[in-house]
Amino acid sequence: MRGVEKLGELLERAGLDVVGEHAGNPVLPPETAWRIAHGAAAPAGAALPAQGLPPWPEVVKESGLIDEAGEFLVAVKGYRIGGNDALWTRVRTAGRPGLTGDPAFVALSTDGEVLLGVTPAPDGIRLTLLDRLTERLDAAARTAGTETAEERAAAWATLSREPAWPGELTEGLGFNRAAPDDVLVRLLDVFDGFLFRDVSPAVREAVVSHPDPSVRRRIVETRNARRLTAAQWAGLVLNEPSGPRRPLLAERAVSYGVDLPDEVYDVLVAAPFRADVAGMAGLPARHRIALAGDPDPQVRAGACEAWPHLPEEVRKRLLADNDAAVRAAALLAHHEQHPMPRPVFEGLPSAEPALRRCRFEPGLEAELVRSGDLATRLALAGNPRLGPEGVATLAEDGEEQIRSLIALHPDLTEERRDAVRWSYDRDRLSHALPWVTALHGDPAAMRRLAASSHPLIRRSVARARSLPADVVQRLARDEDRVVRLFLAESCDDAPADMLLDVWRWWDGSFSHPDRPRGHPNFPRVGLLCHLDDPAPRMRRLALDDPASTPEHVARLARDPAAEVRRRAAEDPRLSPADAVRLLDDPAGAVRHAALLNPRLPARVLVQLLEYRETAAVAVRNPSLPVPVMHRLLDAITERDSL
Repeated sequence: MRGVEKLGELLERAGLDVVGEHAGNPVLPPETAWRIAHGAAAPAGAALPAQGLPPWPEVVKESGLIDEAGEFLVAVKGYRIGGNDALWTRVRTAGRPGLTGDPAFVALSTDGEVLLGVTPAPDGIRLTLLDRLTERLDAAARTAGTETAEERAAAWATLSREPAWPGELTEGLGFNRAAPDDVLVRLLDVFDGFLFRDVSPAVREAVVSHPDPSVRRRIVETRNARRLTAAQWAGLVLNEPSGPRRPLLAERAVSYGVDLPDEVYDVLVAAPFRADVAGMAGLPARHRIALAGDPDPQVRAGACEAWPHLPEEVRKRLLADNDAAVRAAALLAHHEQHPMPRPVFEGLPSAEPALRRCRFEPGLEAELVRSGDLATRLALAGNPRLGPEGVATLAEDGEEQIRSLIALHPDLTEERRDAVRWSYDRDRLSHALPWVTALHGDPAAMRRLAASSHPLIRRSVARARSLPADVVQRLARDEDRVVRLFLAESCDDAPADMLLDVWRWWDGSFSHPDRPRGHPNFPRVGLLCHLDDPAPRMRRLALDDPASTPEHVARLARDPAAEVRRRAAEDPRLSPADAVRLLDDPAGAVRHAALLNPRLPARVLVQLLEYRETAAVAVRNPSLPVPVMHRLLDAITERDSL
């Protein structure tokens, strides 16, 4: 984008006054206007010879582009107004227009029926002029939709064997859901970003055995990491060339519940970075004991993180260690189980870690919870090992933030929790409380906590994968809609009526994109009753009904709401003509969905693959033949090798 010359200044010199950014929805979005002007999927007769035509201002005057108020819409390549050159700017003629085609531009009449485009071409400039635009585009869509099998095969044969936009194609191809494993494995050598989608076991195996360390590391950053086997994780750790990264990889594997082979730990504990391994949960006992006696005090201090798993004689040795940092780490670990006396507390190099994690002798705890220091009381309020008397004292603290924190303490009964004057912002982002998550397998605890007065506790219960039927029914009627949302996202037992109710106001998050609609219990039969629902969100559901037909798809492809048209554009029953027509939809999300629809005619898709602005999405279309995928990869790899 050009930053020196503003669009307004350019248009002013061209004899145009800027009225403002166009707020309406013309028939044609600028994205499609640019595509037609460049010759990609353009109606027949759109391109005119530049030579022999009168100057473009006279063409404009005779074309009907300008309305009675002297206004039309324009987008200029490389210039911004309100965002980028994919936005229309409404302008008014203030004399003789003087845009010349440098830079390129597209213009549209305010009624969306006349298009003018001036763009670069190999022989100079390309002039595009179309009237009756809606009629022409509809006719072009109908014609394209009549493609025969022979015409489809011929269209794929015309695809260039030297793609002009290899970067866009490689980035998109990996996200093509129809791409077989052999295509994805080949693609690893040129682009591995597709690993953020789910891939097959064969592709995962190809990644962990790939010679490029950066490719192997990529999978660890994705959700595919949770599907790696213990042997694959072992290979990633042992073949990692960066020493400091090995403990990090091992720790990630352990966090996913992977039981790493002993040979991995044998290598890690022999490395210079063994301090990072010393407290790891999966470390075999023989290594824990050995590291607790390591010559390096940093390693011995790290070994204290595995305190509950260390033999008593090893613990005593660490508590008496000649290094102050090791003794401090050992004391903190020891006093998670045994109350800390005052002399020990006063001898710590820093009080804050102990306040957050240790038990204290009654007299010391009573003094600390009444401390005039707010930071001290805040740290204690979050300490899960605080004694009953300390919890009771802080529950009556004068500071609301302390009372609100102590209200979530695991040792409070629900009756005592009710008595605490806490506050909670129901609109803030919330995560399940770890102590509630640890009780998900306890039906009695779930029944008790599902009746809690605190919404965060009930939300944490709702995150359980499975719950007793009476708990599910209670949470499904909860007054806090986030409780119902979490139940819809996480619990396999969520009831159908609640899932449908949640759908009325929620259609998926980044972490749970398929819920509630993708939940196994979500209702499917009978959804056609929502075909005429005033809420667009509910009309979207009609096509999920097994009784819906291609005629219903065609109807919703013309719905006034963009989100409903997008749902129709995703449907594999969409007609080829409607798929082409929706490529010109005013809403970008609808156009994107149409680009991915497998009913899109091949001759249109080939043009879109050779147009830079659409290539990255068009190559994701599942109708792309596998031989064409390989042909594109052949061209890209040959080009990279030159």
